[in-house]
Amino acid sequence: MTRELHEQICLSFPGVMQDIKWENDLCFLVGKKMFSVGTLHTPYKLSLKVDKDEFDKLTDRKGIQPAPYLARYNWILVSDLQAMDAKEWTFYLKRSYELVFQKLPKKLQKEINGS
Repeated sequence: MTRELHEQICLSFPGVMQDIKWENDLCFLVGKKMFSVGTLHTPYKLSLKVDKDEFDKLTDRKGIQPAPYLARYNWILVSDLQAMDAKEWTFYLKRSYELVFQKLPKKLQKEINGS
């Protein structure tokens, strides 16, 4: 995973915006809610939200740990980007987007989906 690929995957989802927060993090948002964050410095690291039942399984992998400040909301920090293959990256980034999208107000969901 590279920053460019991270950006490409995240921006392919409907209604996604990106923003730089805390002067150091590239954030991907839907409905003004973050679903993934990557560092602007090297080595590149990224965080994302996962399903509660996937959290322990993923954080048992080398290079993946509970995300500081956000672990209680089932966010992980991936410091070794080889810890997942390309198919997993696409799956987990999309799932993170879906988890956040589902919590948005129904009216906003409809606006994002264009319906």
